[in-house]
Amino acid sequence: MTRTFFGHPWALATLFSTEMWERFSFYGLRAILATFLAASPAQQGLGLSEETATAVVGVYGALIYLVALPGGWIADRILGPRRSVFWGGFLIMLGHISMAVPVTSPFFVWLGLLLIISGTGLLKPNMAVMVGRLYPPEDDGRRDAGFSLFYLAINLGAFFAPLVVGWLAAGDRWHLGFSAAAVGMALGLAQYVWGGRHLRGIGERPGHHLSPAERRHFGRLLALGLAVAVIGLAGWAWTGTLTIDRLTVAITVVILITPVAYFAYILLGSHNLTEDERIKLKAYIWLFAAAAVFWMIYDLAPSKLLFFARDHTELSLFGIAIQPATTQSFNPLFIMIFLPMFAALWVRLGTRVSTPQKFGFGLIMVALSFVVMAVAAGLAGAGRVSVWWLVLVYLIQVFGELSLSPVGLSVTSKLAPEAFKGQMLGMWFISFAVGDSIGGQTGRLSRVLSEPAYYLVLAALAVVAGVALFVFTRRLRPMMAEHHEPAMR
Repeated sequence: MTRTFFGHPWALATLFSTEMWERFSFYGLRAILATFLAASPAQQGLGLSEETATAVVGVYGALIYLVALPGGWIADRILGPRRSVFWGGFLIMLGHISMAVPVTSPFFVWLGLLLIISGTGLLKPNMAVMVGRLYPPEDDGRRDAGFSLFYLAINLGAFFAPLVVGWLAAGDRWHLGFSAAAVGMALGLAQYVWGGRHLRGIGERPGHHLSPAERRHFGRLLALGLAVAVIGLAGWAWTGTLTIDRLTVAITVVILITPVAYFAYILLGSHNLTEDERIKLKAYIWLFAAAAVFWMIYDLAPSKLLFFARDHTELSLFGIAIQPATTQSFNPLFIMIFLPMFAALWVRLGTRVSTPQKFGFGLIMVALSFVVMAVAAGLAGAGRVSVWWLVLVYLIQVFGELSLSPVGLSVTSKLAPEAFKGQMLGMWFISFAVGDSIGGQTGRLSRVLSEPAYYLVLAALAVVAGVALFVFTRRLRPMMAEHHEPAMR
């Protein structure tokens, strides 16, 4: 009898465990990174301002998503998905080890973050590719169920990581927390190598292997790009004007230019696009911008909301003391609880609720969560508030995420021009990068706005974006070739 994993190929167990441990390492680091960066040197931290720490966390999250594009290309053209996952995990492990080195120099911290970003670009997109290849092309039902299990692995890792890493890092034991993240990735890597025999050749070969001439051309371009980057940074440092703050702003500008240039490249070039494809792409740009606004607010959880948990809440749940990082576990817990309900809801509603309306609802929910944050911040002026305020905030945000995030990949695939199907799926993740990078820069508003006003300004921006989608739904649906299904009587 063939061994299975909940009725799926046993190889899924290998990928499930690898992804769970990789997400454990990622979310474990994310749960303490901002507070570590902002902690004083006396507390074994880097001593950055909260605004700078927020910007760094935002850019770090943005680059994680941005490098998925070159990571997917390297797998398709050079390494193949299987080796890309291995070397990506290896780089991630080295990055966490670098951050765990108990020295006061920030060099190992920045080196560690750079290694983790590079490794995640290789690992993250290719894990999903390998899950998809476990099933024959016509087996859509089992493939969807397999991805649901894979999504569970992500959220299990995300749920337990802040609990474990936050507890270990308490009392300024930051490097012990980073060590736990390194151990998590090492366990995932060991599981991946040990279970590799079950993959039976899946993902071993690149989809389109580069010829020797193409490899040399790629090598020259890579070397040139790295040289330009190093020389540019060295020249900037030589002027004496290079700071962490300015570097995060420069990276944010580059990230913002990326989708603008890409959409212009598609729309302004011929590429044999039909008129129908151009119209659909124009509709997609609206959804892309809306998603970026959503992630701008949603992904402030590991920075602004983490600082609020540390400084302004009574860190106790049911009489049990918790760490600030523990609050980062609320989100994945709610996702695991409510995901099946939302999946069933969308099936039941069918096309009666349009994609722009789902996006609009997601934006209204994330706006409402920051209205709640504004109230909590106002009350915190008189003393610490209950951590249940943050529980409510994350609950509302999850309702928004489940309305927008799962729909986003689907609509991207639907609206992408035929010649750009694969690339456009990567562009969906660029919306995360745009949102994260801008969100990181919003921390600077705290210099001129009170805490309640800060949350209300971002909430107002999300409301405007959400209302715009509702108002223009009738225009967008025909552009998307999305038809309204009358309500059942």
